[in-house]
Amino acid sequence: MPFPQPLLSPGSVLVAVSGAWGVFWGTWSALLPAVLERAGTSPAEFGLVLTAVPLGAMPAMAVVGRLAVGREPRALLLTAFSLAAGIVLLGGVSGPAGLGAALLVVGATSGALDVCLNSATARVERTTGRPLFQAVHAAFPVAVIAAAPLTGLARQAGVGIPAVLLVCAVLQAASALPLLRPAAVGGRREEGEGRGKGGAGPAAGPVRRAGPAWRSAWVWGSVLGALGGCVLVVENAVEQWSVLLLEEHRDAPAALASAAPALYMGALTVSRLAVQRMKWPRTRDLVLLGAVGGCGGIAWAALAPAAWLSLTGFAVCGLALGPLMPALLGHAGRTDPSGYTVSVVSAVSYVAFLVSPLFVGSLTRWVSLPVTLACLSSAAVPLLAAAAVARWRPAWARPRTPADR
Repeated sequence: MPFPQPLLSPGSVLVAVSGAWGVFWGTWSALLPAVLERAGTSPAEFGLVLTAVPLGAMPAMAVVGRLAVGREPRALLLTAFSLAAGIVLLGGVSGPAGLGAALLVVGATSGALDVCLNSATARVERTTGRPLFQAVHAAFPVAVIAAAPLTGLARQAGVGIPAVLLVCAVLQAASALPLLRPAAVGGRREEGEGRGKGGAGPAAGPVRRAGPAWRSAWVWGSVLGALGGCVLVVENAVEQWSVLLLEEHRDAPAALASAAPALYMGALTVSRLAVQRMKWPRTRDLVLLGAVGGCGGIAWAALAPAAWLSLTGFAVCGLALGPLMPALLGHAGRTDPSGYTVSVVSAVSYVAFLVSPLFVGSLTRWVSLPVTLACLSSAAVPLLAAAAVARWRPAWARPRTPADR
């Protein structure tokens, strides 16, 4: 008996994979104190071990992104299963060396999943003519917010690290099982069903495979990826430093301070779901919103004199920046039928997860943490410049939707 159609819709499959991915990373963040204790190392050494994640992810994204073009459903299936295997491996190691090796594998497979998920989402957008990136990217923070406290409860109940991570691995693999059917995410051919009489609309007819050369895709994708990196630098800083800011510089109690990342993620999710309900919001408008509201929000949060004002700033920052990264990926997917550019945007923007902690950690040697976080508002400069001068499509791209204008 076949699954009900809603469970096999392309959007449902991709949202499930993204949500399971978020469950793992939310669980992992809540497990870090226990992992540190089991590793028997200092926090400084542990921080170096954690850099294995972005170091493994970046080359994997560059390689897998190109290989996945034209075979997105199968690539997403394989990377989801590979990440599940890496999670199981992670649960079985303890020492710093073994932990670093396992995190390198998890980073590589997670990065590969990231780029394959974005490529598959772009393919579904092209074949259906419906926006999907905002919904897929909203599933991740929702899962992170839900998984972290549940993991804390599991730890209090005495559940060990291997058992918790095994559950994450099972969820990740199970979320990708519908991909065993090629039709679950676009099938083997990129053919869209026309909308309305005669098949009119952006999804009408087969999507042409012709696209820019790989070198041209790298140039255009790097531009969009750099803009996405501005968003992710701020996002990573909020996740890693907002609690410390409130506790040490705003005298906030631990419970209130710990709400900062969740508040940011919640606001980010709300804005993505709100934009998802819009047909095709203009990319330029979202860039301007991110530059003004997002970068202004992080400066406000960093320099506000009271904890509740800082929390308000983090919420504003999340609301303004939330839709921008999915919008850039969606734009890349619509303007490049080959799918190359989406993988480049994913890989280039991911560099922010390595740059952000290095930037904040280095700058705090010279100025205070509030001033350092306020300096992140300088990301508004490239965003404003891009909004002012960019036409939002390269010379070889055809305008496909109102969002590209």
